[in-house]
Amino acid sequence: MKQEIPFTFDAFGFNDALIRGIREAGFRQPSPIQEAVIPLILQGRDLIAQAHTGTGKTAAFCLPAMQRMHQRGGVELLVIAPTRELAAQVSDEIYKLGHHAGVRSVAVTGGQSYTRQLKLANGGCQAVVATPGRMLDLLKSGQLKNFKPSVIVLDEADEMLDMGFLDDVKAIFSFLPQDRQTLLFSATMPDPIRKLAEATLRDPAHIKTHGAHESANKDIQQRYFVVEEEERKEAVVRLIEDLDPEKAIVFCRTRLEVDELCMFLGTRGFLAQALHGDMEQAARNKVMAGFRRGDFELLVATDVAARGLDVAEVSLVFNYHIPFDSKSYIHRIGRTGRAGRKGLALTLVTPREYRQIEYIQRDTGSRMEAGHIPNRRTLRLNRLARLRDQLADAKVAEEAREVTRSFQDDYPPEELAARLLSMMLGQQNESGPDAIGIHPDEHHRLRAGPRKKPYRFGRPAGAQGKSRPWAKKKFKKKP
Repeated sequence: MKQEIPFTFDAFGFNDALIRGIREAGFRQPSPIQEAVIPLILQGRDLIAQAHTGTGKTAAFCLPAMQRMHQRGGVELLVIAPTRELAAQVSDEIYKLGHHAGVRSVAVTGGQSYTRQLKLANGGCQAVVATPGRMLDLLKSGQLKNFKPSVIVLDEADEMLDMGFLDDVKAIFSFLPQDRQTLLFSATMPDPIRKLAEATLRDPAHIKTHGAHESANKDIQQRYFVVEEEERKEAVVRLIEDLDPEKAIVFCRTRLEVDELCMFLGTRGFLAQALHGDMEQAARNKVMAGFRRGDFELLVATDVAARGLDVAEVSLVFNYHIPFDSKSYIHRIGRTGRAGRKGLALTLVTPREYRQIEYIQRDTGSRMEAGHIPNRRTLRLNRLARLRDQLADAKVAEEAREVTRSFQDDYPPEELAARLLSMMLGQQNESGPDAIGIHPDEHHRLRAGPRKKPYRFGRPAGAQGKSRPWAKKKFKKKP
C-alpha cells in the first residue's frame, strides 16, 4: 500500500486561502529552497538565493509575499524576469496559488498591448511580473498609477545579465520606493550580479541550496552519442522512435536549424512545433500552451526562446548540437528532471566535437555516459520489451477472448501471438539507415584528437575484410 506523503506547508503559518491554493496545486512538502527562504521572507528580510530553475523558486518567493499583502489597492509585488515566457509562467503560478486569497496578477511583457497591460496593472492587480524592457518603458511613461510595490523580486538574475538587461534593471530601481523588501534569485553569482545586490539590497540573508553551483541536477541521467554531421537528423529520429517520450525538447543553435529540423520530424510522422525568437509573441504563447496540453510531443527550440521554460512532464531533452559552454548545457538539460521527477538528457556530438564532452563533464562535475544508437533490429526488440511490460497492466476485453477462441482451430496459441505481434511491429516501421553513429567501443580512438577528414576507422585485427557495422562505405587498401 502506497504511503501518502504528509502535508507540511501549514508549518509556515500561511492563511487558509493560501493553504487551499497550495493543496490544489498538489504541493505536499516544501523543497529545500522553499524551506530555507520562506521563513526569512516572512520576517521581511532582503535575500540573495542561489538555486536552479525547477527547484520551486516561484512558490518560494510568491507564497510569503502574498501572505504579507495588505490588499488595500495598488501593486504590492513586482517580479522582474528575463523572458516573456518565464514572466507568463510566474504570473500563472501566482494566480494558481493565490486566487483563493483574492490575489490577481498580470504579465507585463513586450509583444502585447500596452493598453491592456496598463489597464490590468492599474485596475487592482496585486502582483506584476514583467520583463525589464517593458517595465522600464511603462515606468518612464508615467502611466502606472500608485505603483509602489513593497516586495521586489529579481528572478534568474544571471540570465538577465547574459541577455544584456542589467542596465535596464538598475534603471528600474530608480523608480521604486526605498522602503521595500528586495529578493534576488540567481543560479550563479558573477561579479556584476554581486555588485547589483550590494547596491540594491539591505543586509541580505544569503541562501545557497545544495547543487546551486554550476552542476547538473542529480535526477537527470546524461548520455552522449557520437555521430557524423550528416547523421544528426536520423539520430534524433531513431532515438525518439526508441525512447518514445511523452514530451521532449530538442535544442538547436539557430532559428533556421529549428525550422529545418521541425519540418524533417514532421515528414517522419512526428507531432513537432518550433519555438524561436523570430516568432510573434502570440504564436510563441500558442505553441507553449499546446505543448503543455499535450497537443504535440516534440518542441524544437533555440536557447533564447526556451529560457526559463517550466513544463513538468518533459522527460527528455536533446542537444542537437553540444552547447558552447557548461552554463548553457546546464540550462538546457534543466528543462527535464524538474520538481523531483527523473529526466534524461541526450547530446549529439561529432568526432571533431568529442573533446567538448570532457570539458562539460569537468566543468559541471557530472558524468555523461556513452550511448549507442540502436539499429533497426535492436529498436524492434526494445519495442517488444516495452510491450511485455505493458501487457501486465492491459485490461482484457471479453470480445478479445471470444475472437481468440474462434482462432484456436486455425492457429496454435504461440503462432497466433507471433502473428499479432508482427502486425503491431509492421505498423511501426523503422525509418532511416540501419546503423547510425559510432559505437562506444571505438570512442577511445577519438581521444587522439580530430583529423582533417571525417572519422572512418579501418578494420579491426582478425576481422578478415569485414568493415565496421556502422560504416557507410567499404575501405580500399592503399597501394
